[in-house]
Amino acid sequence: MHSQHLVLIVDDEPATVDSFELILNSGGITNVMRCHDSRRVADVLANHPVDVLLLDLIMPHVTGEELLEQVKEAHSDIEVLIITGIDTVDSAVNCMRLGAFDYLVKPVDENRLLSTVSRALEMRRLKRENSSLHSGFLSDSLDHPEAFAHMVAQDPRMLRVFKYVEAVAASGHPVLITGESGTGKELLARALHALSTVDKPFVPVNVAGLDDTVFSDTLFGHLKGAFTGAQGARSGLVEVAAQGCLFLDEIGDLSPASQVKLLRLIQEREYLPLGADVPKPAEARVIAATHCDMEAARDDGRFRADLFYRLCIHHVRIPPLRERPDDIPLLANHFVDKASRELDREPPAMPDRLISRLVVYAFPGNVRELESMIFDAVSKCRGDSLPLTAFRDRLSSGGIVLKSNGVAAESLTFPDQLPTLAQTSDLLVEEAMRRSVGKQTVAARMLGISQPALSKRLKRMAVEAE
Repeated sequence: MHSQHLVLIVDDEPATVDSFELILNSGGITNVMRCHDSRRVADVLANHPVDVLLLDLIMPHVTGEELLEQVKEAHSDIEVLIITGIDTVDSAVNCMRLGAFDYLVKPVDENRLLSTVSRALEMRRLKRENSSLHSGFLSDSLDHPEAFAHMVAQDPRMLRVFKYVEAVAASGHPVLITGESGTGKELLARALHALSTVDKPFVPVNVAGLDDTVFSDTLFGHLKGAFTGAQGARSGLVEVAAQGCLFLDEIGDLSPASQVKLLRLIQEREYLPLGADVPKPAEARVIAATHCDMEAARDDGRFRADLFYRLCIHHVRIPPLRERPDDIPLLANHFVDKASRELDREPPAMPDRLISRLVVYAFPGNVRELESMIFDAVSKCRGDSLPLTAFRDRLSSGGIVLKSNGVAAESLTFPDQLPTLAQTSDLLVEEAMRRSVGKQTVAARMLGISQPALSKRLKRMAVEAE
């Protein structure tokens, strides 16, 4: 996990630097730079993105304490670890006061050196991620919109999801993507892959319905003779996805036995192929997705709590389509163009009346249902615009979404005493204004009327309320 982060060792004794580098390499920290002349440190830091600096105190030309002060002043984000033969309380206190991450005395224990550098790298990662999240949420635009080009969206809720994915893409930790069926979980996983390891493999696998043996063989592979019929060795998908992303879809349906093996894969970053006695290192980032309520599954024992917490270090929830009505006209027109290209015909127009009907439909199948609906209508269309009749059966079967105190209902129902047309009209206007967050143009489109007409209704309602 730390191979991409840069560690700089500054010590005037080459043998000491050799020893430290070997220890770090043995723990998987392989991106290491060496510097024997303390006068060159400033130039090295100016030209290389150093994350952690290992620094000796007693050196000719520039002392370690002087360097520590200079580094923390010019590069406050770099974690500096002091490794020295000076074993005094005053020296240690002064270095910590100047901003050192830790203070180790030579000869240093190998395990302690590895664990301390790993903690420093993790602290550096957390700081970088926090900074990225902070700047991302303060910004109104995406840094890498091209990664999300295959996801058609303009709703603020989806843009916040995209910003969060940008912020956590570089962390390397597992990501859990939740959302109803048809919301685009795999598309978001591919966007995450494009932001982090685009030149490495993206390997998707649907784990729903796999028994434990098939799950193990699919992910971990097997050796020759591991079971009857295993005439040769086979690599698993974890190995195929090395340095890239392994996407596990429908993770909520994974069997308890397979959950134990997945936990080991994520926690220990190693796995056992079937028939093997020696574990192999896991070098793929795990992205998991499910439509299930994972917290409920954890609480009732269907999903291991320890695995749940390992998976959701970063948790992304994709809102259902009914919660982002601003995306519906955009998606509908996108699918009309896509269907027309595939059917080799001119794209028919989308009537305003049809758009206003779509934005209040519940869409239980989300984006996938909208795409299916549009493709079916375009294939049947014989005129220049899509007829509402092509959607009537499907729209009426799914109900209309109305909200009361922010809670979505599945269908439109009426009380025993029917409201008058005037009362119903006012209720629809109020609901449209709530859904559009006060945007009259959007609300008017939902209602199928012009913005001036809506403005007149709102003024009348305000007068009557007085």
